[in-house]
Amino acid sequence: MPRLPILFISHGSPTFAIDPGKAGPALTALGQTLPRPKAILVVSPHWMTREPRVAVTPRPETIHDFGGFPPALYQLQYPAPGAPEVAARAINLLRTAGYAAEADAQWGLDHGAWVPLMYLFPAADVPVFQVSLPARLDGERAYAYGQALAPLADEGVLIVGSGSLTHNLYEVRFEAPGAAAETYAIEFAAWVNAAVTDRDHARLQQTMAVAPHAQRAHPTAEHLWPLMVAAGAAGAEVAARRIDGGMTHGVLSMDAFVFGGVSDFSPS
Repeated sequence: MPRLPILFISHGSPTFAIDPGKAGPALTALGQTLPRPKAILVVSPHWMTREPRVAVTPRPETIHDFGGFPPALYQLQYPAPGAPEVAARAINLLRTAGYAAEADAQWGLDHGAWVPLMYLFPAADVPVFQVSLPARLDGERAYAYGQALAPLADEGVLIVGSGSLTHNLYEVRFEAPGAAAETYAIEFAAWVNAAVTDRDHARLQQTMAVAPHAQRAHPTAEHLWPLMVAAGAAGAEVAARRIDGGMTHGVLSMDAFVFGGVSDFSPS
């Protein structure tokens, strides 16, 4: 099958699972245009380990790794099967690239994986597995991590970096999901969008050092690294397009990026 696109998705607050806003329908529309993957690989900042770990769980559980949210969230399940054989291939690729990757037979799907997948593949019938983020990363290292996983996109695997284009939890207005967007978040998201769509991956890897308002948009950068992983897996030669997901809670950009061709998909 042809090489699959590679995705970066902003998964926002856990309440995204029950409040789709603008991003939910856009992800559903995207999912309807994608070829059916053999498996989905998700990298999420909600699974960070000292060395890479790859989930080989046959039936990954839906992990509700958050507290203090509406009870309805804790009832949601995403019962997709795992992909142990594909996970083993990911381990081999990471080891070949010099990482001390190990299998993990316990990890399920954290909310950075299952919440956006509820919109992207609502039937939960495509096998899914997660690859952890190494704990010590910067832009260049996260990009190289994606490069190590890149061959999977040629093997029918949909690589998804799930994070958040902006992620300042100190300023999130949970009581006002439709609050007006802060100027700094808009300007930071626009800068990143330009770097991605211009295919300037060297500049993209320096986001935390040179982008406007970077430290305010990401007081800690773990939610940005999945974008670097996705970009690294795609490579700078691949064109990318933005999916406008809007801004929630005043400061959380829900934008996504598609690296590679989805010829019949036009983001709104």
